[in-house]
Amino acid sequence: MSQIILRPASQAMDLERLGAGFSSNLSFMRTLVRYMVKDQWNISYSQFELDQEGYGHAVFDIKMPHSQLSLVVFSQYLAPEDRNDRVIAEKWDLTMTLVEGEVDDLWLERLAANVPLQEAGRIDSRSLCLSRGNRSARIFDSLLAQLRSGRQPDPKKLAEVGYLYRTTAVYGSGKFGACDWGKIARHHPDLARPFSAEMLVCYLLRQFSLDQLHHMVHQPDYPKAVDLDVNLQRYLGIGNSTGLGMAPYLINHPLLMSQWIGQREQAYAEVLAEPVEQDKVVKLQRVLVQAMQHVREVSTFDEWQSNNNAKLLVDAQNLSDWLQSDEGKVSDWRQLHEWAQQHYSLETQELLVSLLFELHPSIVNPKEDHLAINESLTYDPTQSAQNLADSIQESYDWVFDYDFSQTDENETFWYYSQEKIEPRLGKTGIDDGAEVQMFLGIAKAVQACHDDLLTVMEQSYDASVAEFLLQKPIHLGIVNRIATMAQTRYGEIRANLLHKDVLPMHLLRCKLAFFGVSKFDPKSALWVRNTMFQGAPVVSDLSNEFNDDWYFPVAPMLGNQDPLNV
Repeated sequence: MSQIILRPASQAMDLERLGAGFSSNLSFMRTLVRYMVKDQWNISYSQFELDQEGYGHAVFDIKMPHSQLSLVVFSQYLAPEDRNDRVIAEKWDLTMTLVEGEVDDLWLERLAANVPLQEAGRIDSRSLCLSRGNRSARIFDSLLAQLRSGRQPDPKKLAEVGYLYRTTAVYGSGKFGACDWGKIARHHPDLARPFSAEMLVCYLLRQFSLDQLHHMVHQPDYPKAVDLDVNLQRYLGIGNSTGLGMAPYLINHPLLMSQWIGQREQAYAEVLAEPVEQDKVVKLQRVLVQAMQHVREVSTFDEWQSNNNAKLLVDAQNLSDWLQSDEGKVSDWRQLHEWAQQHYSLETQELLVSLLFELHPSIVNPKEDHLAINESLTYDPTQSAQNLADSIQESYDWVFDYDFSQTDENETFWYYSQEKIEPRLGKTGIDDGAEVQMFLGIAKAVQACHDDLLTVMEQSYDASVAEFLLQKPIHLGIVNRIATMAQTRYGEIRANLLHKDVLPMHLLRCKLAFFGVSKFDPKSALWVRNTMFQGAPVVSDLSNEFNDDWYFPVAPMLGNQDPLNV
């Protein structure tokens, strides 16, 4: 094994690079499925009370090694004029909550009166998550009609959408009365990894979408009806619409961000240090071809994403050709890494990270148990102001790349809209709300703190941090952050989020890649559609022999066709 060398924070925490990431076997969805299979979770319906149109309720019974949960799903008619994926919507096709234990009739009645109202209703700490979803108008009804007539759909048509339902929100960790993360970690260790409860809700929503479809297919009026081919069932995921609401999370949870990135970077460094074996080179070539087909099947009208995908495909084909050439006879994974750094786009470089992870699950997968962390930003009041200033110079040197006397560096501000009930972007001097902006301008705040530190030390060189804060209490929050994050390698995103051209999409994609989503389809610079659990095993697969190979799913071909050669 060669030397283990971590990528520097200046590279790993670059905003554009973070926004070029892909899902991997370290992503939360992959982790959840592995645990469900390894620990043999028993998932079944305790209730499935739907009418012929698919309206009613269903209750999943989820037995895990250390606890038992239920997912309660309510299905109701949604008029076309009420269909809205925005967070301000008031009605949905499906609403659901993940709760502790079994659900009796009295509790079900209370949930039925509140869960369909979502934020306007009431849940208590027995609920872990609250969520909702809408049908895909592009695919659900047409697929239903085809199956009722005994016909299987064209997989290429399914690939254009990739899901029957999309979720527009999954709330957890104490929101709207649900139990907080601490309780989940203590009482439900099977879910004591980041966003496991939320990912479970999405996985079971995907299963319900298939079961509801089949229930509606097999009605007395349709004697020729058939189930959807099981390979197509696995190919369908659950859709997701993600907007600005997710973007501030990575800034507001820097220790968690440091943990996620740190574990990923440690895994990548260890993988690059591994000796190259020929069978792994062959597998790399195969998964690269699969990833290329996966990208070809991404349907987007966004010019920026289309250009990125086109460049990625050119690079990936070049890499595939290089690996098969005499020049590309890989003898060292770091050699391959360096080649990609020199010749390919950021997306191709980060795709290679995910592909190399697939070759070394024994190195990567154990890192999944080290992604959670208790967050607390604290400082030592007895520390000298000089030591704090030194920490800024050493760990936050990147903030001095920005000149905040320039208008462009301060043109954007982030605020929480009470009307839209979500974070929004404003333009300084044009839009209202700058006086209540969110604390996301980390680079500017660190610079201001450093300037004031120098001023205070000119007056009293031996001043402590406590004395500094007595004079400049406005800096308390950023001092807590600097003192804590200076002890970490990763965590702070190297970008000025107040710049006039800031692209929130990079933040969204970074977090979504850790979730494990695929097929990014930006609808603007501020929100994106994507697909979750596409290619994952369905519930009936969980008790069977399992290959953790549903990365970069491609549309299956019915019959004997090879999807990678069509």
